[in-house]
Amino acid sequence: MSVDTLPAGLTAPVERGRSHLLIGELLVELGHATQDQVLRAVGTGRETGRATGAVLVDDGIITYDQLAQALARRLGLYYVDLASFQVDMSAANLLEASVARRHGAVPIGFLDDARSVLLVAMSDPANVLAIDDIALLTGCEVQPAIAAAPDVLQLTARLDRFDEAAEQAVAASVAEAESMAELDLAETIEDAPVVKLVHSIIAQAVERGASDIHLAPQGRELRGQLRIDGVLSDALAIPARMAPHVISRIKIMASLDISERRLPQDGRLAFTLHERRVDVRVLTLPLVDGESVVMRILDKGAGTVSLEQLGMLESERARFEAAIGRPYGAVLVTGPTGSGKTTSLYAALQTLNTGTRSILTLEDPVEYRVAGIKQMQVNVKAGVTFANGLRSMMRADPDVMLVGEIRDRETAQIAVESALTGHLVLSTLHTNDAPTAITRLIEMGIEPFLVASAIDCVVAQRLARRLCDRCRRPVRLSAELLRANGFLADDDVEAFEAVGCGQCGASGYRGRLGIFEVMRMSDAIRAHVLARDPATSVAETAVAEGMRRLRDDALEKIRTGLTSAAEAARVTVAS
Repeated sequence: MSVDTLPAGLTAPVERGRSHLLIGELLVELGHATQDQVLRAVGTGRETGRATGAVLVDDGIITYDQLAQALARRLGLYYVDLASFQVDMSAANLLEASVARRHGAVPIGFLDDARSVLLVAMSDPANVLAIDDIALLTGCEVQPAIAAAPDVLQLTARLDRFDEAAEQAVAASVAEAESMAELDLAETIEDAPVVKLVHSIIAQAVERGASDIHLAPQGRELRGQLRIDGVLSDALAIPARMAPHVISRIKIMASLDISERRLPQDGRLAFTLHERRVDVRVLTLPLVDGESVVMRILDKGAGTVSLEQLGMLESERARFEAAIGRPYGAVLVTGPTGSGKTTSLYAALQTLNTGTRSILTLEDPVEYRVAGIKQMQVNVKAGVTFANGLRSMMRADPDVMLVGEIRDRETAQIAVESALTGHLVLSTLHTNDAPTAITRLIEMGIEPFLVASAIDCVVAQRLARRLCDRCRRPVRLSAELLRANGFLADDDVEAFEAVGCGQCGASGYRGRLGIFEVMRMSDAIRAHVLARDPATSVAETAVAEGMRRLRDDALEKIRTGLTSAAEAARVTVAS
C-alpha cells in the first residue's frame, strides 16, 4: 500500500498535526451536530464524566462513524471505514487475536512497500500503551487509523478464529511436505493443526450466524462460503495442499468413508461451542475438480421464537392464532427450503405448549429441543418414515401432532385423516404460495372433500433480510417503479435502502424477518376445492375475503423500513 494510492475506505489526514478546534466544534463544522446540541452534550459530559463525543453518540445525535471522522480530523490521523476497506490478512496475522481484543486494535495493512509501517485500526488513538505494545510485538512502526468502535469489535471477532488456525495448519503442511517424499493422508488427518482448522471453520460459521458452510475446490485453493441471512458470501480460502486433509477430517468427524471419493456421502457430526451444542449435517459431492462439502448447521442453542417475533402483521397473526387455537384440523406452512417454515410451526407449538395438551412431533431432523414436547426423529434405516411414524403417533393419544413435511400421498392421507379425527395437525409443504397448497394435496391423490374438510389454514412464507438499523439510508420509491416490480402501490413510498457498515459486514442487512400470506379456509374456498378449480381461482376468492398476498405484506414492511424493495423483490414472486 502506498500513501499516494490509498485504497477504498481509507482517508488520509486532512492536515498534519492536531487541529486547534475541539471535537464539538469540528462536529458542528462538519455538519454532524448543531451548536446547541454540542453545548448540551458538553454540560452533560461534565456532570457524568463522559467525553462530549460519547454523549452525542449515546443520545443518537451522531453515529460512531461521524465521531471517528471528527477524531481523525482533529488528531491529524487516517480515518478508515472498515465496511469498505479490504483488510490485508498478512498484516492482521502479525498480532494474536487475544492481543487485538485486549487493545481494541487490529493491523489492517502496510503504508509502505517495505512493509515496515503498519496501519492499525483502532477506536481510541489516545491508547499509547497499545500502540507501543503493537510496535514491540510486530517490529513495525505503527500508524493508527481511527475507525468506528463497533466496526473494530466486529473485525476482531471475525478474525479471531480462522486465520490463526489456517496459518498453523499450512505451516504444518509445509514442514511435512519438506520432510517426506510422500505424505500418508491417513496419518496426517488427525494432526492437531488440521483438527483446529476444521473446528475453527465451524466455530466461525456458528458465531457469524451462518446456516450453511460450502467448501468447494476452485483453482489452486479450497474456497469457503457461508450462507448468512440466506445469502452466500466468501469467507475463507484454504490452500490446495490442505484441501484433502480438511475434507478427510470432516469425513472422519461425520463417520463417512474417507477412501470413497467417487460417490456422494451423507452424515452428521456434533460440535460444542461455548457449552452450546451444534449439530451439523454433512454432504460430500464428487465434483470434476475434486470433492466438495456442504455442512448444514443446526444450532441447538438458538432456541425458538414466539408468534410475536415472527413478524406477522396483526391481521395475519390473528388468523393464524385462530387456526392453531382450534382443537382439530390441519394447519400447513408452505414455502421453499430455508424459508423458516419449521420456525413458524415451533412458534405455534410454543403457544400451545401449556402442559394441558399432549404434543408429538415427527421431524427429519429434530431442529429444536423443547421441554414438554415429545419429539421423534425420522430414521429410514431403522424403518421410521414419516408415514409409519405418523401411524404410531396416532395411537399415542396426542392432542397436537407436528409432521416435519408432507412428502408423499401416504403421509398426506394419514395427516388429513388425523385432522378429521380430532387432532390438530401442523405440517409443511413445498409450494410457492398458500392457494397452491390446496391443489398440491389434490394432485397427491387426496380427495377434494377430505381436503376441504380437514384443512383450516395455509400459511405461505419467505425470509427477507432485515435492513441494518445503523446504516440504512432513506429513499423515495416511485409508484411506477414499485408497480414495475410487482408491488401494488398507488403512491410513492418513503422507504429505506441498504448501505453497508462494519456492524452488518458491509451487506446493509442484519438478521431476517418473515413475509407471510395467511389463507383461512372459508365456505367459498371450500366450494372451489370441491369443484377442483385452479389455484388462481382460490387465490382470487381469498384476496377478496381479505388475504394479503406475499408482495402486499412485503410492501408494508418496505414502508415501515424493515427491509428494502430490492430484497423483498428478490425473495417474493409477483402475484
